[in-house]
Amino acid sequence: MAAAGIKLHPSCRARQERFGLLFYDCRGPRLLFAATGTLIPADFFGTVRRRDEFPAGVSESQKMALNKFVTQLLEKGFLHEQ
Repeated sequence: MAAAGIKLHPSCRARQERFGLLFYDCRGPRLLFAATGTLIPADFFGTVRRRDEFPAGVSESQKMALNKFVTQLLEKGFLHEQ
């Protein structure tokens, strides 16, 4: 069965900063600084999302970059599949 979507891992948090998002993992001293600007709000991955679901108004080139970013977050364990 395919995964229903992705969500922020329960042990991880995201915080809005001037440069974009700061992801941190409460399981250990892991941080990820993401220069997303205002493209994605800090609480965006707090609910289950489709892997290709992004806020309204995001251009196609931004979607491509954000898809790569989501893959990185999954690989690093900040997001997990539901």
